[in-house]
Amino acid sequence: MVNAGDMNGSGNLMDFLDEPFPDVGTYEDFHTIDWLREKSRDTDRHRKITSKSKESIWEFIKSLLDAWSGWVVMLLIGLLAGTLAGVIDLAVDWMTDLKEGVCLFAFWYSHEQCCWTSNETTFDDRDKCPQWQKWSELLVSQSEGASAYILNYFLYIMWALCFAFLAVSLVRVFAPYACGSGIPEIKTILSGFIIRGYLGKWTLLIKTVTLVLVVSSGLSLGKEGPLVHVACCCGNFFSSLFSKYSKNEGKRREVLSAAAAAGVSVAFGAPIGGVLFSLEEVSYYFPLKTLWRSFFAALVAAFTLRSINPFGNSRLVLFYVEYHTPWYMAELFPFILLGVFGGLWGTLFIRCNIAWCRRRKTTRLGKYPVLEVIVITAITAIIAYPNPYTRRSTSELISELFNDCGALESSQLCDYINDPNMTRPVDDIPDRPAGPGVYTAMWQLALALVFKIVITIFTFGMKIPSGLFIPSMAVGAMAGRMVGIGVEQLAYHHHDWIIFRNWCRPGADCVTPGLYAMVGAAACLGGVTRMTVSLVVIMFELTGGLEYIVPLMAAAVTSKWVADAFGKEGIYEAHIHLNGYPFLDVKDEFTHRTLATDVMRPRRGEAPLSVLTQDSMTVEDVETLIKETDYNGFPVVVSKDSERLIGFAQRRELILAIKNARQRQDGVVSNSIVYFTEDPPELPPNSPHPLKLRRILNLSPFTVTDHTPMETVVDIFRKLGLRQCLVTRSGRLLGIITKKDVLRHMAQMANQDPESIMFN
Repeated sequence: MVNAGDMNGSGNLMDFLDEPFPDVGTYEDFHTIDWLREKSRDTDRHRKITSKSKESIWEFIKSLLDAWSGWVVMLLIGLLAGTLAGVIDLAVDWMTDLKEGVCLFAFWYSHEQCCWTSNETTFDDRDKCPQWQKWSELLVSQSEGASAYILNYFLYIMWALCFAFLAVSLVRVFAPYACGSGIPEIKTILSGFIIRGYLGKWTLLIKTVTLVLVVSSGLSLGKEGPLVHVACCCGNFFSSLFSKYSKNEGKRREVLSAAAAAGVSVAFGAPIGGVLFSLEEVSYYFPLKTLWRSFFAALVAAFTLRSINPFGNSRLVLFYVEYHTPWYMAELFPFILLGVFGGLWGTLFIRCNIAWCRRRKTTRLGKYPVLEVIVITAITAIIAYPNPYTRRSTSELISELFNDCGALESSQLCDYINDPNMTRPVDDIPDRPAGPGVYTAMWQLALALVFKIVITIFTFGMKIPSGLFIPSMAVGAMAGRMVGIGVEQLAYHHHDWIIFRNWCRPGADCVTPGLYAMVGAAACLGGVTRMTVSLVVIMFELTGGLEYIVPLMAAAVTSKWVADAFGKEGIYEAHIHLNGYPFLDVKDEFTHRTLATDVMRPRRGEAPLSVLTQDSMTVEDVETLIKETDYNGFPVVVSKDSERLIGFAQRRELILAIKNARQRQDGVVSNSIVYFTEDPPELPPNSPHPLKLRRILNLSPFTVTDHTPMETVVDIFRKLGLRQCLVTRSGRLLGIITKKDVLRHMAQMANQDPESIMFN
């Protein structure tokens, strides 16, 4: 053994930690990252690469590759996300039609594709062709009658149950994280939380496959939210291939923000809306560089989807519409009413869905996820089949509701009584009285609306992939279409009323019911998610209705105001709180007059703060402290008497450092002194080698005084993404405030249960 004097003479024998060792700087599962440290590490890495690039041509090429790696990752994310979205769209189309029949000469063709290739299809009966047969025609050679209807009904339910059972089984066995929408967890991960496996390869594979199954089963859910999760899984996979992102959790989150934009881009065919969605709704840290890269990823994803052309209409989306009539100022009133309806529906849905999900978590219901999915699927299929508006896929329903009634439309919604003397261009048909088909469609839509409102509450949150965008839009589109038809008939029969007199003359095409459906869809989606800017942009990209931005804005803002009057949380924030994730929402305001001393630990009557001293604890003392506590880190002080703060050491790095020292360095034993100073302490002769751990010490931990207002502390945690903050007075350590303490204090001040914040 050597004493301290010998050590000083022989240089830094014990300072092996000047070389990095595996896993240092990484985080444990269900913990929050330290944004400041990640930023600092990336700056150091960049500085190192820049200085090395001047040494040789090879180093210069390496620095260029490092600079371009971000754009390469975005290109790969866009290509894979666009391809997966196209495959999902095609598979959903085929499997949805499979519930009703099959294409005889090519079973992998959907109904539409099957009849495209037929030479015997007429325009009037474009949905009927000999190559496509319903199950009753194939099995019992009957297409009409009670027995054919019952057989088709039975097989529709069986296919739905088969798809749903397969989906929930795959999720349960292979990837439990593939369930749900994924957006609440993505928001939490982007705020700096670690959920290992949530963006893994198995999750990507199972979510892609089960998403096709659950949407095809006819359940009241959409694929748009889960596509954001799928795109983020792609982002996580490609970022792990580049050390710049795989070794820095802060940089990885920049990639995931851009991936979320690509996900919305392919979900709705809305690249700009995707970028705005990522900025407004999911991202926590969104520098300008990420904005450009998000734009590029969204562009590549949209281009890839357009190349696949899953809908066969050379459009990115199914809902593309062209209206031929402008909107009028008097119509703002029904648009605002639809906004009010959207806000009320959003509030009702969030409260009921959260109550049901809480019941699922706290009762025996949560122990039977497969049974729950089977029961909800059976109820959905049994009630949905008799009504043509609930039997078809929700995307097709929205598409029909958005459509304007042209001369060639065969939908029930376009069954108007025509004037036999009418000689007008095809795209400028005047308002007409509603025929029997419209009245039948109205009561069928009313029943479908009630059914969708109720069933979506129970469907969202089950242990299967489930998006909320499409069901919410369907509810709004149905309500909007009914309001639109009502206004249209009112204008036709009472065109002499003062509100119609100025803009709706007899024989003119005044009111477009499809526009009301579009505005209603935006209002309901805004009421549930509380999106505004990105919602309006997504809606006009989705439909091509650039002229109708003002009605969309009016409805989106009204729905947000109405919903906010009942509660500030959107559905995703509500699910984050339900799951107890440590998410510090930028939108939350903290207005209470409390101080740091009221929140810090230890409080009065609690055991003193667990600390490390700079040069008087042994390896055994440190290991005992780690074993007896579960804190994420420990303040380092000069001594327990003075309590002058030196820095902060992370728990995980202490464990790794001691483990590596025992393996790699002779002479480090349980009674070796651990020191965090530059020079080793004076030790008696024949003492074991001391262990220098200065490299893992954060010498500039964030500190506040005990009289700092909590309003300021909350702001600091939000804007700097801190994990913890030390409380001092005149340089003396008093206590510590963690992110969890801040969230619990905010919950307490809002009269909520502080114990609902479960993770660190």
